[in-house]
Amino acid sequence: MLRHLAGRVAQAVVAVFGVLTIVFFVMRLSGDPTLLLVPEGATAEQIAELRHELGFDRPLLVQYGAYLADLARFDLGASLVQREPVAGIVAERIPYTVELAAAALFVALGIGLPAGVAMAVWRGSLLERALAGFVLAGQSLPTFWSGILLILFFGVYLGWLPTSGADSFASVIMPAVALGALTMSSFARMARIAVLDELGRDYVTAARARGLSLAAAVFRHVLRNAAIPVVTVAALEVGNLLAGAVIVETVFAWPGIGQLAIQSIAARDFLIVQAVVLFVSTVYIAMNLLADLAYAAIDPRIRFAR
Repeated sequence: MLRHLAGRVAQAVVAVFGVLTIVFFVMRLSGDPTLLLVPEGATAEQIAELRHELGFDRPLLVQYGAYLADLARFDLGASLVQREPVAGIVAERIPYTVELAAAALFVALGIGLPAGVAMAVWRGSLLERALAGFVLAGQSLPTFWSGILLILFFGVYLGWLPTSGADSFASVIMPAVALGALTMSSFARMARIAVLDELGRDYVTAARARGLSLAAAVFRHVLRNAAIPVVTVAALEVGNLLAGAVIVETVFAWPGIGQLAIQSIAARDFLIVQAVVLFVSTVYIAMNLLADLAYAAIDPRIRFAR
């Protein structure tokens, strides 16, 4: 188990390194940021001086080596636009994104898992068809479109919820629903498939033959055995929630790292973009690693097999 964990950690480090390398070169090939930083009417000498000050006149591989050296010292550098430490700028935004992702995950789990289990238990019923239509709607609507619909109906027409910002608890409701809708559909589909697969196994038939009701069999035995694929989806969806937050935070003007990334890309603030990618990729890979450990906790047979 320890050998397997060490191997996965090594793979995670390589994956994060690869993502950072790609982002580093793509951002620098997108254009010279000094042209956006100098005042209007700046002379060629002033542009060259700023480019030298920021180190962009050095060869690309030299810049890459300097970036890795700074990263090894946990130094993310200073923002090209705000001229403040990148670590502090990103750290201020992370709690907002974590709050939004946690709320969206709560919405997705709270609706998706019961819907998936209900569709499996009452397969072929009117309830299943109704829930299937609801899940399909959640899967089909893009987050930016569902976000706009929520703003128009609950924010503008009814006036129940704030349409932007993060000033109160009510501010997170619509962004969480918009972000969690697609993830909810993934949980519902996976839970339905996993529960249906377990309901057809011999141990369920034996439990029913001993007089155990279907509901009791589901809650005592089926849900635990069906949890493994759901854990897989949950680990992957945390990363997808962070990625989807870029769109939702822009629609709702939510001050998280997604909105920060969009603003930094537009301004070609390379170091902030790299820091955001580092955070998101690290969280995504870490969640996959935690899913591996959760497998062993849920099903001891996996632990022994390794």
